[in-house]
Amino acid sequence: MKRFLALLATCATVLGLTALTGPQAVAAAGCTADYTITSQWQGGFQAAVKVTNLGTPVTGWKLTFTLPDAGQKVVQGWNAAWSQSGSAVTAAGADWNGTLATGASAEAGFVGSFTGANPPPTAFALNGVACTGSTGEPPAGSDGGTPVDVNGQLHVCGVNLCNRYDRPVQLRGMSTHGIQWFDACYDAASLDALANDWKSDLLRIAMYVQEDGYETDPAGFTRRVNDLVDMAEARGMYALIDFHTLTPGDPNVNLDRAKTFFASVAARNAGKKNVIYEIANEPNGVTWTAVKSYAEQVIPVIRAADPDAVVIVGTRGWSSLGVSDGSDESEVVNSPVNATNIMYAFHFYAASHKDAYRSTLSRAAARLPLFVTEFGTVSATGGGAMDRASTTAWLDLLDQLKISYANWTYSDAPESSAAFRPGTCGGGDYSGSGVLTESGALLKNRISTPDSFPTG
Repeated sequence: MKRFLALLATCATVLGLTALTGPQAVAAAGCTADYTITSQWQGGFQAAVKVTNLGTPVTGWKLTFTLPDAGQKVVQGWNAAWSQSGSAVTAAGADWNGTLATGASAEAGFVGSFTGANPPPTAFALNGVACTGSTGEPPAGSDGGTPVDVNGQLHVCGVNLCNRYDRPVQLRGMSTHGIQWFDACYDAASLDALANDWKSDLLRIAMYVQEDGYETDPAGFTRRVNDLVDMAEARGMYALIDFHTLTPGDPNVNLDRAKTFFASVAARNAGKKNVIYEIANEPNGVTWTAVKSYAEQVIPVIRAADPDAVVIVGTRGWSSLGVSDGSDESEVVNSPVNATNIMYAFHFYAASHKDAYRSTLSRAAARLPLFVTEFGTVSATGGGAMDRASTTAWLDLLDQLKISYANWTYSDAPESSAAFRPGTCGGGDYSGSGVLTESGALLKNRISTPDSFPTG
């Protein structure tokens, strides 16, 4: 699918012109620039500009661009020091917003005038490095934008995940491994590859709660999750925030932590269209009644800050709808979570989970909104040989049912479920045949086919 920069309409608060102060500017290694006309009248207009740094941290940023028509002028600006020479415009960051970490953005705006046409700017650059920039035109269809561009805010309609056109969609993407172990796998280069080469629709952010995860540094892990949400947003991908509970298997053990974490990330990301919340990874050794009770206490915390985002609820038996515990989907069908705009998680590992699991998923999909938030091409241990036949059968079924999925894992972990060979992360190449495992090559081939998202 052809991908362009996401169009983001934003209107900054007028703060007056500011002057650039601080350290000498340093070059960025990659960037995007979003330009939107927020209002227009006879001979005048107001525009918003958002610059996102996709490279190394930048101190003292300057965004430059060209106004194509001779009659276009910057009259007054805010959140940056604006200047114009001929057709060339410069916006320089202020002392309070002049530093851009990797994945960070700065927003500014201006009032302009025009005498002829008012075409969008061209030749965006951040500290001399060319950026991609939107034209201010809405996408015409699935070939005209990123997944978030085209689909906007997602919601549940019936048993489907639906886009802003109320049409069922299927998201296809990858899950991180535990970010406490493989954080080096998630930098600008790897996420560029995931969005542009793999053409992934989403990034699942696996934040373990135990196992040297969130409980050891709540503020630090929350901050890293938010950074990855921003980096996914900058590339037009959906971000699935996974509260990765595994041991202990009863999510209620982490109820207070979940409330604290989701209150924070929901408040911080409520204005974004790309965020989905997965509130318990793989409940195990626990009843559906207990899982449901947990969900009905955590979901209101999210809804208090973010009333619109889709929330995914883990299911019994390692999110197998109870199959791995000898049950089936009937317990969820007969006693659903008392909340709206939610989906239920289903996990499988292709070499271990076959016909009985596929039959359950097929039945359940007619009654419940399902999202495969994690699956592997190998055994449930994460190791062993890839089962190509079973994996293909699973992916064909998910495509047929329009069920979204994230593969475990976009990492170079020393296990056969990983997409990359050990030692790949940090090397810059995340797409070449030399760095992909057998599993990675299969998934890249499936994910990179056109999405064909419906828009009408």
